[in-house]
Amino acid sequence: MNSDELIGVLALAFFLSFVFGWVLRWGYSGFNKINSSDMGEIDDLTNRLYEMEHTKDAVETHLKEREWELTNRISQLEAELEAAMEGLGAARREAEKN
Repeated sequence: MNSDELIGVLALAFFLSFVFGWVLRWGYSGFNKINSSDMGEIDDLTNRLYEMEHTKDAVETHLKEREWELTNRISQLEAELEAAMEGLGAARREAEKN
């Protein structure tokens, strides 16, 4: 095989590689094409996700407020219970003295 034949074979191999790559790219882009109905669905999903995140944030805020309210209420009830127990203990001691 002389140099002219080698150059021809290499040129043909490069050309066939180029054509094969072009065909593969064309097929790949055909499979991954996004049409208008898919874009509408993607937009709808994006809007729903945004609304869900907003709702989640609102619920988390409400839960934190409710937890704070309940914690305060528990503290007040514990203070009232302690005062009642002290009053009951004082009444019991006074009743035992009499």
